Amino acid sequence: ESRPHGDVLRSGNIRLVPVADLRGLRVGPKLFQYVIKVIVQAIQLLYKMLKIDQPSYILLQNPPGLPSIAVAWVACLFWRSKLIIDWHNYGYTIMSLSHGRNHPLVQIAKWYEKLFGRLSDYNLCVTNAMKEDLWVNCNIKAVTLYDKPAPYFKETPLELQHHLYMKLAKDYEPFKPRTECVSLNAEMSAFTEMDENGHVTKTRGRPALLISSTSWTEDEDFSVLLKALEDYEQYINEGVKLPSLVCVITGKGPLKDYYNRLINKLHFKHIQICTPWLEAEDYPLLLGSADLGVCLHKSSSGLDLPMKVVDMFGCCLPVCAIYFECLHELVKHNENGLIFRDSDELAEQLKMLFLGFPTLEGKLHNFRKNLRASKQLRWDESWDQTVLPLLGQKE
Repeated sequence: ESRPHGDVLRSGNIRLVPVADLRGLRVGPKLFQYVIKVIVQAIQLLYKMLKIDQPSYILLQNPPGLPSIAVAWVACLFWRSKLIIDWHNYGYTIMSLSHGRNHPLVQIAKWYEKLFGRLSDYNLCVTNAMKEDLWVNCNIKAVTLYDKPAPYFKETPLELQHHLYMKLAKDYEPFKPRTECVSLNAEMSAFTEMDENGHVTKTRGRPALLISSTSWTEDEDFSVLLKALEDYEQYINEGVKLPSLVCVITGKGPLKDYYNRLINKLHFKHIQICTPWLEAEDYPLLLGSADLGVCLHKSSSGLDLPMKVVDMFGCCLPVCAIYFECLHELVKHNENGLIFRDSDELAEQLKMLFLGFPTLEGKLHNFRKNLRASKQLRWDESWDQTVLPLLGQKE
């Protein structure tokens, strides 16, 4: 539903093969609809895969794995190719969020994932915890390949920040200036001002920019953030010296309308919330412009890591992230961000981090400094170090 990043579209080494979205089937019980949809998708996907040029490898990200793991395995048999599964999570644990662990569909999906997962030639996974689980519970040997940010996830220069804010201000009220321009020749957003000579500065008394991204699914409870924002508003009303907040929540998904209705019932004086859908090129720019990221991803399996935090760290953006078991493999508490367990703890962290904003002192500055100093690997470097030797030694 969204246009891919320009780097993908411009690459001569990437060919996109469209697969039609199945929307027409709305007849009979939901279970029947689901089974028919899987069968049709399997036929459709296999037809597409057998029409491409013969590949040496088929690399599949799981989830979604139903029916794609089985289809990819059949295509590999046909092409005599090697199948690589990149395990980002388990599909059956995501299904269990809405159906429950003991639902027959969930049990079938679990059996399917384990069976066809073992038929792959190579396996990658995103955490050491998942690597161990794959071996112990599925007898699948995997190599940990941590998600890393692409090169375009980086801090955004001030001039680019200004152009982005002005673009977003056309559609979203929180990005519009709080006051009228002092000079008719000046161009202002809520965060920046450009004078007649093209020089950009940050506005005095600007709000803090907090960003979170989501696919609006059951594994992210945004009521935690909304409750923390209510507490933050109360702190300001009680006289705590905190800045106004602009909270941007990006993404598309099934629960977006539900949370938008909750947001519309909130009447903040010092906080503005918007839920835009950003172009692929604009999302990294906004991350690189923000003051703090918030992650509410709770892994359905407890074994994967949130890609959104990886991208935020690529932009040297400090993060507050909700706790789950293996999160420590990515977020180092009090080093590159903070880990919280509930809305009360998040509210306290927001108060502590934004006290005295926008001065450069304090934990926010220290976290950003630590992220800059970490010199983390980028995605292509990580791939070259981890995956290429794996493939080379087995050939």
